[in-house]
Amino acid sequence: MKIQDLLKKELMLLDLQATTKEAAIDEMISTLVAKDVVSDFDTFKAGIMNREAQMTTGLGDGIAMPHSKNIAVRDAAVLFAKSANGVDYASLDGQPTDLFFMIAAPEGANDTHLSALAELSQYLLKDGFAAKLRGAKTADEVIAVFDAEAADKVEEVVAAPATNQDFIVAVTACTTGIAHTYMAEEALKKTAAEMGVGIKVETNGASGVGSRLTAEDIAKAKGVIIAADKAVEMDRFNGKPLVQRPVADGIKKTQELINIILDGKADKYVAANGSQAQATASPTSLGGAFYKHLMSGVSQMLPFVIGGGIIIALAFLIDGALGVPQDSLGSLGSYNPLAAIFMKIGGAAFGFMLPILAGYIAYSIAEKPGMAAGFVAGAIASSGAAWNNLEGTPSGFLGALVGGFAAGMIVNFLKKALSVLPKSMEGIKSILLYPLLGILLTGFAMLFINIPMSGINTWMNNFLAGLEGSSAVLLGLVLGGMMAVDMGGPINKAAYVFGTGTLAATVANGGSVAMAAVMAGGMVPPLAIFVSTLLYKNKFTAEERNSGLTNIVMGLSFITEGAIPFGAADPGRAIPSFIAGSALAGALVGLAGIKLMAPHGGIFVIALTSNPILYIAFILIGAVVSGVLYGALRKTN
Repeated sequence: MKIQDLLKKELMLLDLQATTKEAAIDEMISTLVAKDVVSDFDTFKAGIMNREAQMTTGLGDGIAMPHSKNIAVRDAAVLFAKSANGVDYASLDGQPTDLFFMIAAPEGANDTHLSALAELSQYLLKDGFAAKLRGAKTADEVIAVFDAEAADKVEEVVAAPATNQDFIVAVTACTTGIAHTYMAEEALKKTAAEMGVGIKVETNGASGVGSRLTAEDIAKAKGVIIAADKAVEMDRFNGKPLVQRPVADGIKKTQELINIILDGKADKYVAANGSQAQATASPTSLGGAFYKHLMSGVSQMLPFVIGGGIIIALAFLIDGALGVPQDSLGSLGSYNPLAAIFMKIGGAAFGFMLPILAGYIAYSIAEKPGMAAGFVAGAIASSGAAWNNLEGTPSGFLGALVGGFAAGMIVNFLKKALSVLPKSMEGIKSILLYPLLGILLTGFAMLFINIPMSGINTWMNNFLAGLEGSSAVLLGLVLGGMMAVDMGGPINKAAYVFGTGTLAATVANGGSVAMAAVMAGGMVPPLAIFVSTLLYKNKFTAEERNSGLTNIVMGLSFITEGAIPFGAADPGRAIPSFIAGSALAGALVGLAGIKLMAPHGGIFVIALTSNPILYIAFILIGAVVSGVLYGALRKTN
């Protein structure tokens, strides 16, 4: 499949009217919806905005590639748009953007579609290609530009470097594997050619690994460049000079990265210590490394928590609706056959929470060899086994967290200790020694770790269960406010993880006040945008007022990220306003002692709260307070 097969004429906007980033996104999505490529505006926009929150898709040089692999997409397609005056898209180079490619990939996009999208990414960095697109006046001329480029394209052959030529290898990867991965690949190749340097680039994209580096490639290379926003295979680079940066640097700072290798300024990567992969030119603080590894586990854990948690909550609702005898209330949630089925399914999913958390923390620290030991650490944290009591008390989220870090460090220690073995035993180390010794040592370590962690976990659960009055108000205020500080960033996620961590021990008793405060606080900022755009129309453009309507859906769906564009555009006024309303909503929830049994869902799980009407009222109060504050503080356009 060629990119022209996805770049349809009816999906071209050759005179984009929007003047702001979000308005441009809305205008493009509206076209995709009108042409029946996308089935639901809000679902697809949420995917686009979540991607923008991770890193701007404004790649610089006037080009932006917003993209989402999304359940709302019917068929893979690419929308092309041109703006006569340019749009402030928060691009990597800070310059206006005038060429837009909005990529819509279905959830089950196949390799054919994804390879065509990779081809688009590579075209855009070709010399003169963007200028030709800017000169195209009609949809036919746009297609002709691509046809001409395809006709001139010569299949790349990776040849061995010349005797007197420096040779380096690189790996590129972004979180979605659709655009930035291949833009970075093309930028590195182009810059290396200009500098007279041989290069081979491996891409870790959505369709798999492309141009995989061989052992011979790595051995010949003077050094390694990792331009990636997700984990890639690292052990193979043991002993090689290596520099690791975000994928954006692979696009915009290619010459700098290549020079770090050529000038001998890159530190050698030591496979026994994963942290050294980031030591060169991009040092990571202890706190930053901790957060990176923690979020690696949390991001993998959340689908199990959300899916399983809501299904378990539905089991309690079903039993409540069908009725349970007074003398069988201990079986609430699994008394009736239908409820029991829901409980079984939800419990199976929820049961993976702690092993997944610990497993992927260990994976982030020690890469693939650490995963097995991490899963075992999470399982033991879940069972609570300890050296003095093998039945034990579960150590919960905290035990799995500490266990995941312990597993990763133990496996890294084993890598270093076993590095003295001959190379002929490399296969034995990966298949036998790392999993055997890693699991055994981690298991014994967890028998000791579980003792203090289970004590802390029990104290915390008892403390939360006993919260009432002013203490609950304070808890709700802090958690609610944290949800609005960065609207999807580290502080927001810390509050969310804390809230979900209280669910397992509270769902049987009606749910968690902490979780209720977290969700209320997270729903306020997007709803506050709507309130502001409604009450202070003269302070917002027409596009921003339309975004206010979109934020109703995002707020009701507990997608705090919907407020990010407004917060990023005016942080000094927007963020304090959002924090005030979110903290108020959380405090009111704590004061009333409202409980929630689900970890996500917004308005769609409102029936799973202990007082739905009051809960909605508190969220609306917070939204009005934030909306009024933001509107009053905002300057008139």
